[in-house]
Amino acid sequence: MKLASLKHGRDGRLVVVSDDLAWCSDAALIAPTLQAALDDWAHAEPKLRALSEALARDAAPKDRFHERECAAPLPRAYQWADGSAYVNHVELVRRARGADMPPSFWTDPLMYQGGSDAFLGPRDPIPLGDPAWGCDFEAEIAVITTDVATGASAQDAATSIALVMLCNDVSFRGLIPAELAKGFGFFQSKPSSAFSPVAVTPDALGAAWRDNKLHRPLLSRLNGEAFGRPDAGQDMTFDFAQLIAHAARTRPLGAGAIIGSGTVSNKDPDGSPGRQVAEGGAGYSCIAELRTIETLRDGAPRTPFMQPGDRVEIEMLDDRGHSIFGRIEQTVAPVTG
Repeated sequence: MKLASLKHGRDGRLVVVSDDLAWCSDAALIAPTLQAALDDWAHAEPKLRALSEALARDAAPKDRFHERECAAPLPRAYQWADGSAYVNHVELVRRARGADMPPSFWTDPLMYQGGSDAFLGPRDPIPLGDPAWGCDFEAEIAVITTDVATGASAQDAATSIALVMLCNDVSFRGLIPAELAKGFGFFQSKPSSAFSPVAVTPDALGAAWRDNKLHRPLLSRLNGEAFGRPDAGQDMTFDFAQLIAHAARTRPLGAGAIIGSGTVSNKDPDGSPGRQVAEGGAGYSCIAELRTIETLRDGAPRTPFMQPGDRVEIEMLDDRGHSIFGRIEQTVAPVTG
């Protein structure tokens, strides 16, 4: 089952979307918003699934589905906690900052609590107040949960995964070092994140969803050029059940909590940090990784961070080459005043 929120008010208007992303059916009689559906998921999910099946049979009222009309599946959420499950990425970006990586990072996931009150839609611009802030995209996977009890085990946490989606966790790299030096975490360096047009139930992902991971290449393009294609199920040190359990260790998670994977990152088969797509590698899911590779290889980074007018695209395709979640496509836009 695929769900989306069309732009409408603060929280969007919930629709069920056909598997081919061509059609949608209004779900207002079941739940006006995705958050309302998640608040009563045990009752709403079977009704939404029935509507999805009716849409597939052409037995439900339908309208053309346009990704440009979408807000984020949850335009705002009670919780947005982003992990860093791909330790290869953690190692590279810390190396770029000259920071050592403690051994505990392999056994205890990193996680930060981001702003969740104003997510960007999949085609919304990325606002940038100053190019010196170092605007970077980060292509990720994210899940939306139902209620999770305090201290839930990873096994219990796995049953709370209601939906899966893609994420662009925008970062201002130039602001990160000074913020982290304060010892109190990200804030200004992590502006609003964007999410894919569609959120998908795990069962609809078929064999690609297993071991609480999504095993498909995550594709990113920068200004029309292939930038990354790492497999999201590969080199993921902590799966989503472990990330959810980590987030819920000392407090409950309410229905509609979003948990991110962190930037998807693969090592090269030979164990090296990775090669660009143009060199036959899996590439990267953020500019910071490429800049680190350039620094290690050439002594200095060559690829600039995103400037006004630059465009990033993030997508995942099925075995037939069809988009699963729709496409995140954002252009950096200057903000004045």
